[in-house]
Amino acid sequence: MQTTDIDGLNSALRTYLNQEQTNHVNRAYFFAEQAHYGQRRRSGEPYVTHPLAVAGILADMHMDHQSLMAAMLHDVIEDTGIAKSAIGEQFGATVANLVDGVSKLTQMEFESLEEKQAENFQKMALAMARDIRVILVKLADRLHNMRTLGVLNSNKARRIARETLDIYSPIAMRLGMNNVRMEFEDLGFRVLYPMRANRIDAALHEASGHRKELVEKVRSQIQATLEQEGHEVMVVGREKHPYSIYKKMKSKRKSFSEIMDIYAFRIIVDSVDTCYRVLGCIHSLYKPVPGEFKDYIAIPKANGYQSLHTVLMGMHGVPIEVQIRTREMEDMANNGIAAHWLYKSNGQSDRGSHARAREWVQGLLEMQQRAGNSLEFIESVKIDLFPDEVYVFTPKGKILELPRRATAVDFAYAVHTDVGNSCVACRINRRVAPLSEPLQSGQTVEILTSPVARPNPAWLDYAVTAKARSAIHHFLKNQTKEDSVALGRSLLDKALTGFDSNLELLPEEQLNHFLAQHTYEKLEDLLVEIARGNRLPTFIAQQLMSEPGEARLQSDDTAEQPNDGQPVAIRGTEGFMVSYARCCHPIPGDSIVGYLSLEKGVVVHRDQCNNLKDMRDHSERRIALRWDEEVEGEYPAELRIEVENRRGMIAVIATRINSIGVNIEKISTDHKDYQFTYVNLEMLVQSRVHLANIMKRLRAIHHVRKVTRVKN
Repeated sequence: MQTTDIDGLNSALRTYLNQEQTNHVNRAYFFAEQAHYGQRRRSGEPYVTHPLAVAGILADMHMDHQSLMAAMLHDVIEDTGIAKSAIGEQFGATVANLVDGVSKLTQMEFESLEEKQAENFQKMALAMARDIRVILVKLADRLHNMRTLGVLNSNKARRIARETLDIYSPIAMRLGMNNVRMEFEDLGFRVLYPMRANRIDAALHEASGHRKELVEKVRSQIQATLEQEGHEVMVVGREKHPYSIYKKMKSKRKSFSEIMDIYAFRIIVDSVDTCYRVLGCIHSLYKPVPGEFKDYIAIPKANGYQSLHTVLMGMHGVPIEVQIRTREMEDMANNGIAAHWLYKSNGQSDRGSHARAREWVQGLLEMQQRAGNSLEFIESVKIDLFPDEVYVFTPKGKILELPRRATAVDFAYAVHTDVGNSCVACRINRRVAPLSEPLQSGQTVEILTSPVARPNPAWLDYAVTAKARSAIHHFLKNQTKEDSVALGRSLLDKALTGFDSNLELLPEEQLNHFLAQHTYEKLEDLLVEIARGNRLPTFIAQQLMSEPGEARLQSDDTAEQPNDGQPVAIRGTEGFMVSYARCCHPIPGDSIVGYLSLEKGVVVHRDQCNNLKDMRDHSERRIALRWDEEVEGEYPAELRIEVENRRGMIAVIATRINSIGVNIEKISTDHKDYQFTYVNLEMLVQSRVHLANIMKRLRAIHHVRKVTRVKN
């Protein structure tokens, strides 16, 4: 229904709202009509036709009267100068908050259009957290705007269409509103790719004539079979939409004829029990294709979608896709969270899609709080809007949905942010696995944590959920500066010991003079620069201990280096400005030396590392280090194992490693000759003593010839 006047809307409202609620909606309409008096749309129509159409879209979804009132008033604050307080006095605080949540930030100046869009979306997300109906009004508003894009210039129309496909279409899908999503996609497709849309339309029109007879024959056969079994069902053919055809052709690299070779049907039944009975009947009529059955009733999708999916081999070898669901599931599939109001009754708790939507919006709120700015927030939201999910289990049997390609890191943050931040390893189906391994549906995932663990920046290479990525970014941002200040202080104090001094003994006036000379606002800024390797602590110490006049004349290239003093102790808890070289894998117990790297801080090497020889031209960046007596954490070490060429040797080695509680990070093989193979093993160990015990256990394995530690 596309409502053109208030009388047409009232006819629709009387089918599900009482008279008092309908009167409230009418009062909001007349208020909006008066507020927008004299304003016209680009098409020349009175402006009030737009809010009326938005309310009509929500009425099709059977939304409540407050949502319809907000739809009528959604542009009043933005376009007429009427304040939120005035709307609150007239229609109540709830409606005023809904209107305010949808209204754009018109009074603020932004550096770019992207920032303006991001800020507006962030404002709306915060309003959604208070009342989920904000997004439903916004989606209806955007849908009517998409239907009327023809009156805009092509650049603006393309920008709106792109934003709709990037943000609003995935949101509609995330909220289970399939009808809205499909219309968004088809309208946006026609604006962005008009020639491709026209060609697919023409091909669809031509194909429908050839398919009609066969589709009806299959539909009648399914209907007759089910009625013979005593089931009252409705069997309908599912139409393919132009944009979904285009996406399949593009992603699966298939021709139009290959996509259209699959016939799709939907069977609507009266109960969940009947769904499974009908499934049995269908499988007896046509042979099911192995591996193509999905039970979304037992395990609903993240947006609350429920249905049974199966693929059958029909007559003449034509594949048939069948979806089986109840009437309520059908409404939920088409309208998603909006169907919540259709089935809501007094005292009823949140239904599946509504509860899941609230969880998602709560997740948006957490992301917004961690994001550095609105642009970062909206990028996180885009990452989170994945259409495909995997379903994995916690050790206690709870099901979590994650996007495809999610890893144990994403799982850990989905359980709780603190679990993610303290994650050190994982077990997938009771076997130790790398944190980077993509998860598969049906797996049981267990996260191992440590109170001293911290997020690793490398996790960003394989974490895919917005919650995980935003939490890691947030932790890194907050911790990096604290870690940098502490490390910079330690390095500068160590350099000052060469002058029999330290920061505590340095006169405040002398320190302030140096900071002013080098345009540092405070000492912490200097310490961060030292930790990142941008300033060398030895030269800073030289300048600090010189007279002010002399300090200005010296440069980092001409200053002499004082003696080394005592080595800096490494404990393993310094944070992200201390990293461990992957070329030599230093572990506690090794003799070590540090290299001050630009932006990376201190990189720890074994003192015999070959790469240190290449750094001899920058000896001023070398720092004497030692392991602290109370060193913490686990460190990567690499072993090279020579074994006889026998089947299952890698499994034997992995089992032995797993039995002593060691995490394998990487395993690979090199063929030596027909008799022997090298197994390269990277794992996490606590010290040289720990590594020696592991090597001893590996040497005891039958058919293992030699075990050596890789030095470089």
